[in-house]
Amino acid sequence: MRRVTSGGGWAAIRYSLKMANKVGWLRFWKAMRSQNACKTCAVGMGGQRGGMVNEAGHFPEVCKKSFQAMISDMQGAIKPEFFAEYSIAKLQTLSPRDLESCGRLSFPVIAKAGDTHYRPIPWDEALSKLSTQVKKAGPTRTFFYASGRSSNEAGFLLQLFARLFGTNYVNNCSYYCHQASGVGLTSSLGTGTATVSLEDLEHADFVMLLGGNPASNHPRLMRSLMVVRRNGGQVVVVNPLKETGLVNFRVPSDVRSMLFGTEIASDYVQLHIGGDIGFLTGIAKVILERNLQDTAYIDQATEGFAAFAEHAKQTSWTAIEAQSGVSQAVITSIAEKYLQSKRAIFAWTMGITHHLHGVDNVRSIVNLALLRGMVGKPHAGCLPIRGHSNVQGIGTVGVTPTLKASIVERMVKRLGVEPPKQPGLDTMACMHGADKGELTTAVCLGGNLYGSNPDSTFAHRALEKLEQITYLNTTLNTTHAWGLAKETIILPVLARDEEPQPTTQESMFNFVRYSQGGPSRVADAHSEVSILTALGQQVLNASPVDWKKLESHRAIRELMADLIPGLESLGTIDEKKTEFHIPGRVLHTPVFPTQTGKAQFHVTPLPNIDVPAGSLNLMTIRSEGQFNTVVYEEEDLYRNQDRRDIILLSEADMKQRGLKENQLVTVRSSTGVMHNILVRPFNIFPGNAAMYFPEANVLVPSFVDPHSRTPAFKSIAVAIEPEVSSMTSSAELATTLMKRK
Repeated sequence: MRRVTSGGGWAAIRYSLKMANKVGWLRFWKAMRSQNACKTCAVGMGGQRGGMVNEAGHFPEVCKKSFQAMISDMQGAIKPEFFAEYSIAKLQTLSPRDLESCGRLSFPVIAKAGDTHYRPIPWDEALSKLSTQVKKAGPTRTFFYASGRSSNEAGFLLQLFARLFGTNYVNNCSYYCHQASGVGLTSSLGTGTATVSLEDLEHADFVMLLGGNPASNHPRLMRSLMVVRRNGGQVVVVNPLKETGLVNFRVPSDVRSMLFGTEIASDYVQLHIGGDIGFLTGIAKVILERNLQDTAYIDQATEGFAAFAEHAKQTSWTAIEAQSGVSQAVITSIAEKYLQSKRAIFAWTMGITHHLHGVDNVRSIVNLALLRGMVGKPHAGCLPIRGHSNVQGIGTVGVTPTLKASIVERMVKRLGVEPPKQPGLDTMACMHGADKGELTTAVCLGGNLYGSNPDSTFAHRALEKLEQITYLNTTLNTTHAWGLAKETIILPVLARDEEPQPTTQESMFNFVRYSQGGPSRVADAHSEVSILTALGQQVLNASPVDWKKLESHRAIRELMADLIPGLESLGTIDEKKTEFHIPGRVLHTPVFPTQTGKAQFHVTPLPNIDVPAGSLNLMTIRSEGQFNTVVYEEEDLYRNQDRRDIILLSEADMKQRGLKENQLVTVRSSTGVMHNILVRPFNIFPGNAAMYFPEANVLVPSFVDPHSRTPAFKSIAVAIEPEVSSMTSSAELATTLMKRK
């Protein structure tokens, strides 16, 4: 493959042209310019102002992620003979990319225990089986799960059905990604989302980006980082891996950047996986030792400072350097640049949240922001960079185990019913409930529940114990091959730009978009809303809501406006066509939505990253050619990798172990083992390693952060040993690689 030395640029342009040729230029252009929110990252694109326009109004904004998702939805429909040819066993041999590329799901299918193949089933029969099983299982043995792909309307109906059905066993994919952000931010600031807008980001003079790679996963953010650098600001990247796109990026919508490239990172700090608290504590220690904290702000707007400051002062530089892997000199240099800033924003992704101490990671970030009064003022604050296009909206509308008290109060007043009071179950708790036989039935609104789970062996075992699981999806994924219950139903649904009625989504900047929908590309796929309203009509006979009326998306929005604080403007969005920021979330004054109105400092001890001698600390990563569990391309363009069955090590670690490039190795963790993995050198901090998600999930233990219930996908102790079969000639190795490609 051609070696890439910067992100974006002509490689992205060539890919776009390739995709346009694949489906037809006019068809592709219409799809990209349709008035629908982007289907991939949560930056906030499209909507009422049309595709390729961000929420600040900038045009043109494009990225490969949008192209990849759009092309996937423009695939031809799967034919009935496909499932006759492809047995379940054969589906299990397909890679995530192979499954995604099979075509659009176009009719319901079912498989029962002992079946070798899925078989088509009429819609009426499929919905009848679903409703019959849900009624049979009852509210104490059924759970509901949603991905971030669905609309606010569908997510709201899912959780409304669950509550009226009598259960809080309802959750979403954020428990496997950014739940630590929500918990950490709420405990510190009283709000679980970004405190800044997109406009704030572009006016910051200092951005610290921790544990993320937006060049691959959120390409549209790269324009904002380009603006920061052009305005003379600093972008400090903190990441164990040296990512090409964060060093230099060519923004396709900017001629100057395309021609000459844009330096993104003013400083690039590589550290141990999980070493962020040590690094952040060190910066705080420098500021406190120099007595340069914003004392007036701290006294006026915060609590808990004394305990935090004492902890930071008492933490030794020896401990900080050992835990983070970063020298005191480098930490001091970054602290001095932060001290020079007037408008600082701290942004992070799952490199921060995917740890057993993920919530403390987030609290440490907030501590550092509060130390200089960088929360509660324009152009400064905290930004969790969420991945899925509507994962934040799904949480806002109540797809969570615990409803906010304000929503409960409105439900009692508006509907005359009180939601169930029994504790809800997060995603991992539902998986354990299935494994123990305590839960028998699951309804999954989008997503890849099997593929997103740690410990793939456990996930497969837990799901196969269910009596029935129903998946609502647009395409096949690994959950349809490995996440089968005693009865498995797959219902084909419409993509966002195929909905017969408008829908809404929320960006990670708390901005609500209005998507117009469009003509269906698949004849027999249904809207998620129509499926959920049918379930409501068949199961909830005596319901305080009219499920037939809720087939109207406008009626759903009117009900959401009544029940969900902050979404009142949804009641008139169909007439006014006005997209909006949810009020009270962007914080430009130092008054916080906590009980006292003040932000909270937290003491965050340095975590012990337990990696046995001789082992490495492994993080799972996503490639430039994928989106969450969806793999569009086998190659990882910006890391110059042509395949996914690899492990990336530093050259020092390879030399220490006597490993050669492309040597076959076995990778073992306490949970699982992977054979015949290719080892390759990469610029990663020594003592650490990286492999691709979701394939490497078999190595990830199912332990979770006790505060957020988020698994540690980014910190797994692994041992690496040569495969016996790797001691072969170069010719034999080449043959093996060709077969596997």
